[in-house]
Amino acid sequence: DFKDEMTDFKDEMKDFKDEVKADRKRMNEQLGELVNKWGTLVEDIVAPNIPRIARENFGFSDIEDFMVRRKVRSKKDGAQRREFDVIAVGATQVIINETKSSPRIDYINEFIAVLAQIEDYFPEYAGKTIIPIFASLHIGEDVVTYLTRQRIYAMAMGDETMELKNFQRVAESRSTDQPRSQDRV
Repeated sequence: DFKDEMTDFKDEMKDFKDEVKADRKRMNEQLGELVNKWGTLVEDIVAPNIPRIARENFGFSDIEDFMVRRKVRSKKDGAQRREFDVIAVGATQVIINETKSSPRIDYINEFIAVLAQIEDYFPEYAGKTIIPIFASLHIGEDVVTYLTRQRIYAMAMGDETMELKNFQRVAESRSTDQPRSQDRV
């Protein structure tokens, strides 16, 4: 009897372990889905604000093209593919937006590298001024300072809607300094 009870107990424990393992896998998948949804939720909040920012801050009279989550292959290297969160194209300027739910310096550095390759993905933007905007719901002052040094606009929630947290500082630095690789002046 004792031997049979031990065998049953071992079988029950194995079943329990398998069930816990399956539950953990299912929870990890759901957590991954939530993380992805959170990222797209922030993008969904940022995107509708870009046309207003384009008009109010950069003088866009018309947006010729507006793209959200645009997936494109590099024209220079067809093996390279990337997604751009938001692109707003005006007559002489192009806003390139990168949105993150948690802003980090390494994300900004990746964005800087992408900005240097814009014409690889969009050769039609040659000669246009590239306006880089890094967005999140909240961006701490240390990250705003880093973005300002990189001459990238920081977009986050203000009192009522999304706003550029460093507009004046970046605008002044972009107008007085020599153009960087992301500028097409």
